[in-house]
Amino acid sequence: MNSATAQYGALELKRSYQKNMFIAVLIAASIHLGIVGGWLWATHEPEVEHTTRTMVVQSMTDLAPPPQLQKLPPQTAYQVPEVAPPSVGIPEAVPDEEAPENVKVATQEELKVISAPPVENVEEAPVEEIVIENVDELLPKPDEFIPVEQQPQVVKAVQPEYPEMARRMGLEGKVWIKALVDKSGKVRDVIVAKDSGVEAGFEEAAIEAAYGYVYTPAIANNQPVAIWIMYPVSFTLDD
Repeated sequence: MNSATAQYGALELKRSYQKNMFIAVLIAASIHLGIVGGWLWATHEPEVEHTTRTMVVQSMTDLAPPPQLQKLPPQTAYQVPEVAPPSVGIPEAVPDEEAPENVKVATQEELKVISAPPVENVEEAPVEEIVIENVDELLPKPDEFIPVEQQPQVVKAVQPEYPEMARRMGLEGKVWIKALVDKSGKVRDVIVAKDSGVEAGFEEAAIEAAYGYVYTPAIANNQPVAIWIMYPVSFTLDD
């Protein structure tokens, strides 16, 4: 092979090499672009169209009144009844011969004097007497608590009589008496707070003796008051 032929073959190969290289680069670039484009298309999220609403806030004065919960009945026009004019004070025409010549109208002061009969003597005028009845002192109930500064003190004590039947039978007992002492120190009422438990007349004898007691009154706010007191009465055969 001569030199001319060798140079000619080298040029053809060089030209075909550049052409093939260019085609290969284009193919590789297209493949890469296709892969990248497909990945971007797969991972891309579609844009959502957002709509914006505009709200206009009005003042309270621009708002319409709320609807009524209950329907009101239709209003009817009120008609004022026709009233005839009063006839008092309207003069009536009379014939001249019937009309009095002079008429005197009494004043307010003269009418008061005429309507009220005169009283000649004030001492003779009837006087209504007001009678105030004596109101008894308020007496407390047996279970009512009365706070006092000083309790009643015994001034006179009465020894109860021993019941004869209980003495003969040899019975003894104790009775609790509750007595109401008034403002003057007198016994107004007596009850048995606790009986003896023996029907031998101890309660009756204790009550009879309790009415004979005399006390100094109880003192509350520096004033005598009525109060209930309680004390025992013992019946023993040694008395």
